[in-house]
Amino acid sequence: MEILLDPWPWYIAGPLIALNMFLLIYFGETFGVSSNLRTICAMSGAKKYSEFFDFNWRNQIWNVVFIVGAGIGGYVSSTYLSSDVGVHLSMASINSLKDIGIASSSAFLPEEIFSFDRLCSFSGFMTLLFGGVLVGFGARYAGGCTSGHAITGLSSMQLPSLIAVIGFFVGGLVMTHFLLPFIIQL
Repeated sequence: MEILLDPWPWYIAGPLIALNMFLLIYFGETFGVSSNLRTICAMSGAKKYSEFFDFNWRNQIWNVVFIVGAGIGGYVSSTYLSSDVGVHLSMASINSLKDIGIASSSAFLPEEIFSFDRLCSFSGFMTLLFGGVLVGFGARYAGGCTSGHAITGLSSMQLPSLIAVIGFFVGGLVMTHFLLPFIIQL
């Protein structure tokens, strides 16, 4: 059984995100995904090893439910709500991707990056490990992750979040234009 739905347009998805933010602010909560790792570690008894995990994690259980829902939603959308229609890219983009070794440029998840074989290779595993360490360090150093700063921080007009989001975008551009071509060749 395959159900195909068009993506929600920005004028529906955007206001729903804004409504979610208003509700979180009203109830005195903040949104962020990286804080869930801290909550999960605290639930698992990590406070024995570090004061950072010594807090009342029961107040954050709703955030863990959000992460579980995001995982379930990702599975449902990839299994039942996706199609075989590829990405429509310009010829310049297709040629740029071919130049760095990505031939499947119309796929949402190019095989050259997202295949199981790539994951099981030494270079693929090291890329994921190194990238995960950098993301974890960056989220901790910046005091939050991309979703927390870009959605909660910017909507509450926090200057540190603006600086962090600018850093995220610069990092993404550096990754895309300088590091990804190198990584693909490994």
